[in-house]
Amino acid sequence: MSEEVLSQHEIDELLSALSSGEMDANQLKEEKKDKKIRAYDFKRALRFSKDQIRSISRIHDNFARLLSTYFSAQLRTYVDISVASVDQIPYEEYIRSIPTMTILNVYSVSPLNGRMIFEFNPNIAYSMLDRMLGGKGDSVNKVDNLTEIETTLMTQLFEKALDNLQEAWSSVIEIDPILEEFEVNPQFLQLVSPNETVVVVSLDTTIGESTGMINICIPHVVLEPIIPKLSAHYWMQNSENKIERKPEEYNIIAKNIKQTSLDLSVLLGKTEITLEELMYMDKDDTLYLDQLIDQPLSLYVDHKPKFLVQPGKRKHKLAVQVIEEIKGGDQNEE
Repeated sequence: MSEEVLSQHEIDELLSALSSGEMDANQLKEEKKDKKIRAYDFKRALRFSKDQIRSISRIHDNFARLLSTYFSAQLRTYVDISVASVDQIPYEEYIRSIPTMTILNVYSVSPLNGRMIFEFNPNIAYSMLDRMLGGKGDSVNKVDNLTEIETTLMTQLFEKALDNLQEAWSSVIEIDPILEEFEVNPQFLQLVSPNETVVVVSLDTTIGESTGMINICIPHVVLEPIIPKLSAHYWMQNSENKIERKPEEYNIIAKNIKQTSLDLSVLLGKTEITLEELMYMDKDDTLYLDQLIDQPLSLYVDHKPKFLVQPGKRKHKLAVQVIEEIKGGDQNEE
């Protein structure tokens, strides 16, 4: 058993206590002779090292960011998802910790064996459903009597989120996640033995005014083949390999970039009219633009102002001549 290392602050306090007589040196010697025993619960076997847990947390930090963007776009409201905790516990303890009625999605993650569970707190699941149906995102807990339409809508939403899970894990392994089951009662799910160690990733989720948790349960049997890849050494080695790029690859990328097509357009000017004026507009009517005839025009590259130009003709075609580059070309023209 390794000895406990004291910090400099603890050492200073210990010396101060000995000097003032608050602590007896002989008493410290007697305490040192006593064997310190730490209880070990074999039902809570720690199958993952702290280093591996940190790697899993890092993967799901990325997943949480991707999921926030995805749900924000799908639900058209503010969604914030972040990793709250990553723990390893027995599967039986995880099942007991979740509500009797909740939203459970079971995913297979080929080529890995076994399946993962995504548990959506009913408060969050029904807020999502309310937003999809045009509501404000209010939550109503009635999980025990989901209609067929509600089940289908939720299933489709969760299935489309699998692309984010695939991308988050792509730095370690290419997986093909598939939604296999949609349940509301955890007692019907017996993926592994009760004492099997699972990693539970808890995601703190906010959708509008509603808050709740998304819990991801990953059994040890799923991660067992890729455990060596979850070490910091693998991540560092992998990142070093990504930095290296062959000269021929660089030349191919540079050539393809040079051949990329861009959309160029020139803005002759702008004006504002009322709807009534537009309705009564007729042939030979004149519109006055805000652009003076002696002012240069703006040349837009992919809808962003990039150059100042002057109009003209070349070989019986309209053309523009570049005068100067617009610095900070992403700024809007007045």
